[in-house]
Amino acid sequence: MADDIKQIRLKIDKEVKDIDSLGSVMLALEEIRKKQSNINFQFKPVSDMYALIENSLDMDRDELDQRKDLQKEWDELVVKAFTVRDNLHDNQADFKKQLVENISLLVVEVEVFRDEFEKNGPMQDKLTPGEALNRLKDFKEQFSVHNRKYKSYNSGEKLFALPHQQYPKLKKTQNELDKLDKLYTLYLKVTETINRWQETPWMEITEEVIGMKDGIEQFLKDCMRLPSDSKHYPAYKELKQRLDDMEIVLPLVEMLADKSIKERHWEQLIELTGKEIPHDSETFTLKELLDADLLSVQEDVEDISDSALKQQKIEKQLREDIDAYWEVAELVINAHQSYEHPCVIGGGVSEHQEKLEDHMMNLVQMLATRCITPFRTEVQSKLDTFTQVQETLEKWLKVQAQW
Repeated sequence: MADDIKQIRLKIDKEVKDIDSLGSVMLALEEIRKKQSNINFQFKPVSDMYALIENSLDMDRDELDQRKDLQKEWDELVVKAFTVRDNLHDNQADFKKQLVENISLLVVEVEVFRDEFEKNGPMQDKLTPGEALNRLKDFKEQFSVHNRKYKSYNSGEKLFALPHQQYPKLKKTQNELDKLDKLYTLYLKVTETINRWQETPWMEITEEVIGMKDGIEQFLKDCMRLPSDSKHYPAYKELKQRLDDMEIVLPLVEMLADKSIKERHWEQLIELTGKEIPHDSETFTLKELLDADLLSVQEDVEDISDSALKQQKIEKQLREDIDAYWEVAELVINAHQSYEHPCVIGGGVSEHQEKLEDHMMNLVQMLATRCITPFRTEVQSKLDTFTQVQETLEKWLKVQAQW
């Protein structure tokens, strides 16, 4: 309660120098008037409680003194309020006159402000997004000044029971500024986010690109939620185009970040774009890749990625299936009857023959694919070797069967 009294006193002690401060003081006086009717009901429970515990507990002396001073402080506050009210009564006519003059002046200021907004505001089609953004900031500041006056004068009209002056052009301008603010807030957020993404080191791109794709998806949703009449502004068109481009480019980036992409694929991309892409540099960033204009070679990048994945599959089959089997495969050759030299193929040859047939079929299928180029020589060499081995085994077994 002591704090409440202190806060109210600070309000009525405020110097009255304009409508705002007058309104603040008047509200404080009204608060005192309302509290006066039931203040005794608030004091009595406090007094009774302290009287009950004062003799039984060791109470803080300052707290007891403050309790005793409550009624005195309130009475002094009421006397102060009457004095302030009387002083204000003498000055109210001057404040009212000044308020009416200020309202008339604001009506003219709003007209001039609106006219300037329509002629040179951020809504002009000829402006670039950067120019429009600067003008938006300027007109928002001007609007803020006029709006503060409007709120202040509106409070004064209530205080003096005057009819409320309407400012339809100020309200219209506020609505348009709010719409533009939503557009340019998103525009700046997208610009700052993409610029930050562009600095991402390439070695971290695999971890980051999924989040980037999600971010673009959310930005596109935010873009669709913008007011429909925002769509004719250059900033909206640039924003939407940039988001659409990133929606296409990021999957291409993700493709190029895949482990299947080798040096030969980067060389293809450099040749297609005609741009230097320092992909093997430790400082290589996403921006350097985006500067190569991947959109212009979108289908080629997709083809490179598709080929890289297929070549990865081919290489895996060559190394982990074909090479792995034949590196440890053994052909047992035994002696025949009284001959000392080994000349008879032993058991297990049928398994080798089956593997030969399977692997030869796989190699033929590889040679038929469009992406075989990096492995063509190796695959053809293996196929020739397997063909010779197969023919040799068949002849050997045929001769052996006649013994």
